[in-house]
Amino acid sequence: MADEVKNGSTATEAGTAKRPTPKLDELESGPWPSFVTGLKRLRDTEDKPYSGMMNDLLGQLEHSYTERLGYWKGGTVSVFGYGGGIIPRFSEVGDKFPKSKEFHTLRVMPPAGYHYTTDVLRKMCDIWERHGSGLIAFHGQSGDIMFQGTTTDGCQKAFDELNEIGFDLGGAGPALRTSMSCVGHARCEMSMYDEPRAHREILNENVSEIHRPALPYKFKFKFSGCANDCVNAIHRADFAVIGTWRDDIKINQDEVKAYVADHGRKYTIDHVVAMCPTRAVSLNDDDTVEIDNKSCVRCMHCINVMHKALAPGDDRGVSILIGGKRSLKVGDLMGTMVIPFMKLETDEDYEKLREFAAMCLEFFAENALEHERIGETLDRIGLPAFLSALGIEPDPNMVKHPRTSSYVRTDDFTDEAEKYFARKGKNKDGSARDAAE
Repeated sequence: MADEVKNGSTATEAGTAKRPTPKLDELESGPWPSFVTGLKRLRDTEDKPYSGMMNDLLGQLEHSYTERLGYWKGGTVSVFGYGGGIIPRFSEVGDKFPKSKEFHTLRVMPPAGYHYTTDVLRKMCDIWERHGSGLIAFHGQSGDIMFQGTTTDGCQKAFDELNEIGFDLGGAGPALRTSMSCVGHARCEMSMYDEPRAHREILNENVSEIHRPALPYKFKFKFSGCANDCVNAIHRADFAVIGTWRDDIKINQDEVKAYVADHGRKYTIDHVVAMCPTRAVSLNDDDTVEIDNKSCVRCMHCINVMHKALAPGDDRGVSILIGGKRSLKVGDLMGTMVIPFMKLETDEDYEKLREFAAMCLEFFAENALEHERIGETLDRIGLPAFLSALGIEPDPNMVKHPRTSSYVRTDDFTDEAEKYFARKGKNKDGSARDAAE
């Protein structure tokens, strides 16, 4: 072959040798799509400035697989006026692979609900072909659009053009991170509130905390329209806003009967009734359903399975949970319920949400230790200290397992619940007390 070189590789259109990648080639041999194929496609694209960069990137990755070591190190790279948003990557073997010795990543904030036009997507791709590697991820775990692979000089050029079409850098470092919201009421019948509005209101209010890192560690807002939690807010967000309702689940008994007739009583009992975490659902002899709404925890399972027969109630709002995260100091944590229900309809409602979010950020900034998430702060100081600092009244809904905790006697919990309902001016079933009482 005319293009053969000494190391067995072939020449690219630019005349430089393609890096041999025998170990990476193995990753393309399985049944699933491989990222290696994508990198090679970018390397082999004709007349593109990034083909050389991708060629050397593949060479360094092959070198890492051979030596079983990673050769990337961090550093400091930024654009004018910003303190975060770029993940610096400098190669420790840049002398061997000079065209990929700098391979920085730009984190770019996506629109709320991930709504794009094809025109905007094409402009993004064009920008990254001019100033980067052409490699884009929609979306990273942080929710950002990940523009992966550019030089230090290319960061500013790419950002300037992205800014011109309306996009901003996302969070990086000890700062407020990029927020995420599900597609929400634009397409989903389970949406309980205006997710994009809540997302934008919180983000616009606190955008300086994204661009100028000044927190003990990262802090994330996420917005899910219902408890299906399509953006993993409960598990991954320091401040999770989850759509919910507080009246009864709506039941269409005709659809229930049709479902039972189609699937059978055993299937319905096994997949709906028995799967309710609080045993709130029961199937009657006449193939109708009864739901003990006082015991319902709004997990959405029965609604998901019988989506024609069951639907969320009409008194809708949000629950707010604090402290979800992956492993760090004290392991994985799910969010702790701090606001069981908040209406989110009027401008005043959204103002209350913004104020509460600002209070939580301020509490985190003043009380968390360095490299500590707010969930770990709550674990360290206790939930009562957090509630007291933010002026939140304790609520029985904040107890994770009131029916199973060996440290809470049933009679004690019942007494405390009665006090709570007395304070709220409600009967035990949640209905308003008679004014004469």
